Amino acid sequence: MIASDTLDRAPSAPDAKVHKRNLAGMPEDKAMLRAAADLTRDIAKARPEIYWPDMLASAAVGYLALYGAIATTQPAVTVLLGALSAVALYRALLFIHELTHIHRDALPGFRFGWNVLVGIPVLIPSFMYEGVHTLHHARTRYGTVEDPEYLPLALMKPWTLPVFALTALLLPIGLLIRSAILVPLGALIPPLRTLVWERASALSINPQYRRRKPEGDFARMVFWQELGATAWSWLVLGWSATHGWRPLLIAIGVLSATALLNQIRTLVAHLWENEGEVMSVTGQYLDSVNVPPPAMFTALWAPVGLRYHALHHLLPSMPYHSLAECHRRIRAHLGVSSTYEGANYSGLFPMLARLARSSMRRGA
Repeated sequence: MIASDTLDRAPSAPDAKVHKRNLAGMPEDKAMLRAAADLTRDIAKARPEIYWPDMLASAAVGYLALYGAIATTQPAVTVLLGALSAVALYRALLFIHELTHIHRDALPGFRFGWNVLVGIPVLIPSFMYEGVHTLHHARTRYGTVEDPEYLPLALMKPWTLPVFALTALLLPIGLLIRSAILVPLGALIPPLRTLVWERASALSINPQYRRRKPEGDFARMVFWQELGATAWSWLVLGWSATHGWRPLLIAIGVLSATALLNQIRTLVAHLWENEGEVMSVTGQYLDSVNVPPPAMFTALWAPVGLRYHALHHLLPSMPYHSLAECHRRIRAHLGVSSTYEGANYSGLFPMLARLARSSMRRGA
């Protein structure tokens, strides 16, 4: 086990024995936490000159490629442009992660712009992640049954991994049904409205999670975003019914590929070895995954800073464009034998293999 874990790691990582320790009982590495905070204060400000062009360019490429995939009559071109659209829209969509962490005054208009250009058109308004993802970072919730984004996948039956990944292919259809049918019906049937909100209004993977009723300003934001998503879904369905279903089917295929890509990334975001116990911040860090350079193609499957997912758990409010420099500074300061190295791995496929081996050993 130790040898195979070592092969999974980045070349400079220390012995993987740290992963064999009980992470739920891991004491805080105060030197690492202090270094992470002290060394990065000067780059903790979100820069609109990076956020806006990145989001707008990603959305533009995604939609233009989608249009090309729909307009062409050549199947091979449709597939190629559809793949490009899926990757670009995936990057644009993942700015929803940034919206959950940045201060509401840090990027004026960005939340509204993202929802109009990305969130509502793909039927994933920002409320579906805001107020949800922050629970995943809560000190006493991470890895427990109250964490909406955690399942002990490494300890579950081996067949759960492909099922977990492939169910993402149904997400666009589910979102269309939700916005076009369930939300409007819920306005007339209060019990259905409660059910839809609790069970189908959050980007979560924990089936035990139940979302609490929105209140105040957040409830008003939810209302307008829901209204926009429902109106858009009706417009899309109405246009498809009168002009043909091919464009919608291609768009569903593209968004299904995007959802699958995100689900595969989710599989390697953590080690998924916690069995519901409360963990220290250090334990949470070591249960999470960085895939730093020289890993190739990481920016495609873990964009917008998510290649530094473990580091993100140390510095949740750090803007994505600063994480690479944070990683460089902390690593240089603490050295290759530090706890910090314990969350650095070499790539997507070694991590998927590690998860599969763990599931087969412990969940068979």
